[in-house]
Amino acid sequence: MANGPGLYTEIGKKARDLLYKDYQSDHKFTITTYSPTGVAITSSGTKKGDVFLADVTTQLKKQNVTTDIKVDTESNLLTTITVDQPCPGVKAILSFKVPDQNSGKAELQYLHDYAGISTSVGLTANPVVNFSGVLGTNLLALGTDVSFDTKSGNFTKCNAALNFSNADLMASLNLNEKGDVVSGSFYHSLYPEQNTAVGAEVTHRFSNSENTITLGAQHALDPLTSVKARVNNIGKANALIQHEWRPKSFFTISGEVDTRAIEKSAKIGLALALKP
Repeated sequence: MANGPGLYTEIGKKARDLLYKDYQSDHKFTITTYSPTGVAITSSGTKKGDVFLADVTTQLKKQNVTTDIKVDTESNLLTTITVDQPCPGVKAILSFKVPDQNSGKAELQYLHDYAGISTSVGLTANPVVNFSGVLGTNLLALGTDVSFDTKSGNFTKCNAALNFSNADLMASLNLNEKGDVVSGSFYHSLYPEQNTAVGAEVTHRFSNSENTITLGAQHALDPLTSVKARVNNIGKANALIQHEWRPKSFFTISGEVDTRAIEKSAKIGLALALKP
């Protein structure tokens, strides 16, 4: 977030990416190709146990309009049309899924030096309306994320967050699920030239007094290879190694061990992403 506080979804993103991104126990393969006219086609397949899921996404860019069309093995057709900068600081997004007649949604995003706003409305007779806004600077910001169901007349989501960020430290405090869950997280860059960083997340649920603590770290072994690890207070330990064997093409191996049931087999995930 070089200019302004950014959108609500960016609050705590650095810590979330360090602690959760790229960890998986499935087997995933992704390949992207480009046509001479600039159309990008991405095919992906994921094996979850005995189930295999696949999808194909076609992306077409023309000036400031991007169209994504995704077809999956469950016969769903998802279309997303994004118009970037129809006017300064604004992005417009229209999405819908066939055959789900209630999936249509229109969204507007606005970025300013001291604000980030996103609002969306479902394209149905009784839509769900979502609003998220952040006020502040790229150093300190306060935000909220609210959803209202016009059919029931109830707020289905009411979240708030406070974010602090500087050159090497990012910290956030979130209040989610209508005040039932409070969480705090931080991301601290130790050696930027080696992509070495540590992070943590602490979550407390008031309804059952449950606490979750997750600690993680990452480090680049060389310019093309990085490692990550995390552990939480319920005994789950994860690690991964990721290698960029050619530009934008990654091979990732990740594993998970339950330290409270060490006799159980470790979960191993594999991911291969290929781009020309």
